[in-house]
Amino acid sequence: MSQSDNGVDVDGVGKSFGSVHALRDITFHVARGEVVALLGPNGAGKTTTVEILSTLTEPDRGRARVAGHDVVAEPAMVRRAIMLTGQHVALDEMLTGYENLVMFGRLQGLRKSAAQARAHELLGEFDLEHAAARRVGTYSGGMRRRVDIACGLVVRPEVVFLDEPTTGLDPRSRQAIWELVTKFKDAGIATLLTTQ
Repeated sequence: MSQSDNGVDVDGVGKSFGSVHALRDITFHVARGEVVALLGPNGAGKTTTVEILSTLTEPDRGRARVAGHDVVAEPAMVRRAIMLTGQHVALDEMLTGYENLVMFGRLQGLRKSAAQARAHELLGEFDLEHAAARRVGTYSGGMRRRVDIACGLVVRPEVVFLDEPTTGLDPRSRQAIWELVTKFKDAGIATLLTTQ
């Protein structure tokens, strides 16, 4: 498979923080429709890798491309092509699940009616219809994680980054996340996840 078929290409990437070498010349590729997991203990550089690939930090050396775009030279193009779910859920807890989804849709450029329709679709797909009108601050950890991931899917990404997606979740919610990863694979989305 040529690199042009890949969702993620990492070639010789390194990153240091002072005298601490977080990444030392790592190279890997994630094809479209492929799921790759970065495994390792805390401090192994998994989150640093995701931060570089999602343009939150720049590598010191090497080259990384996401959805065909260089993470340093074309960060805006990379951001348009990805979904990133970090270790901590990034939702407005004062808004309902439905309102969070509509807000994310509007921020991604959807018209109001399209954002509302997509919010209803995602609430159904993520089994959150019963809680759509409740403030996210009242959700369980698993429900928050599901709506967080749903927000990242308002517009279909080419590449998905899941940083420790099952941390703190109950077994049922963990299973729902793994089923979602299977859906990403089936849809041809390149998926990179980190876990311990």
